[in-house]
Amino acid sequence: MTEQTILVTGVSGFIAKHCVLELLKHGYAVRGTVRSLGKADETRATLSKHCDTSSLSFVEADLLDDEGWAAAMEGIDGVLHLASPFPAGEPKDPNELLRPAVEGTLRVLRAAVAGGVPRVIQTSSMAAVLRGRSQAATTPFTEHDWTDVDNPAVTSYYRSKTLAERAARDFVESDGRGLHFSTINPGLVLGPVLDHDIGTSAEVVQTFLSGKAPGVPRIWFSVVDVRDVARMHRLALESSEPSGGRYLGVSEVLSFLEVARLIRDKLGVAASKVPRRELPNFLVRAVALFNPTVRTILPDLGFAFQVDNSHTCNSLKIDFIPAAESAPAMAESLIELGLV
Repeated sequence: MTEQTILVTGVSGFIAKHCVLELLKHGYAVRGTVRSLGKADETRATLSKHCDTSSLSFVEADLLDDEGWAAAMEGIDGVLHLASPFPAGEPKDPNELLRPAVEGTLRVLRAAVAGGVPRVIQTSSMAAVLRGRSQAATTPFTEHDWTDVDNPAVTSYYRSKTLAERAARDFVESDGRGLHFSTINPGLVLGPVLDHDIGTSAEVVQTFLSGKAPGVPRIWFSVVDVRDVARMHRLALESSEPSGGRYLGVSEVLSFLEVARLIRDKLGVAASKVPRRELPNFLVRAVALFNPTVRTILPDLGFAFQVDNSHTCNSLKIDFIPAAESAPAMAESLIELGLV
């Protein structure tokens, strides 16, 4: 049992709520940041269905405003920085993503260092890993790979996650004053949703279940269960590994069609509308001419990559939940919540 208090930024988000549950169940007190305290009661109500939330409190703070961050860091033993936008498509103004991702991360780090917080875990993404080399390369991606932000095919989201993590690591190296820092880099996050604030990842499965997708593009994803992502954050807080760790949240790499099949195999009739075929690339490209969201996936078509997560497994002593469990779990939770 610990008496430490952990600050969780963006506490009302899908992954963040699971991180809070993980921390509370392991004896931590949690202080969560919200842009408006109006979100606090709703977040507590969700979490209260799963554990005792008497050690959960809230503070108002915005990634684009210095106000509130000094107070948020008072008496804090560690920070999980999860707050960052994750849109379904490409924004008209890339700064909608870049400013909160990069400026917000630096604002949190400066406040943490000023407040004497000893450890910060940043939630980055596999988006900061997977776009740094030719699709012809056959070796698995590892924690040493980085997305090339100068590649014109890289989306604003991939750029925002990469630049935010790069900026954080540069700051810690130059101004961290001994801060212990590491990142969690999850892929497509599956697993159970807790309420109606489901996030972009779950919207994909929601679309499958609703029958709105006649087929799926030939795209592969590094996937991970949200419960493992939460566990990774806690383990990184507790790790004796040196500062600077970069931990890949990946259980396996699957195609869209394989994810759909896992859901159908487990849910049966309830998943009867889940697509069963892949769309030809030419059709996806044609749709992308008129659909900006589809346009963002064009660089991924046919990119069947692999990921080596052995460093993460060894460093954090973690075994990942297989997608055969996490994909149906997300689908079942959406159905149970009446979101399909």
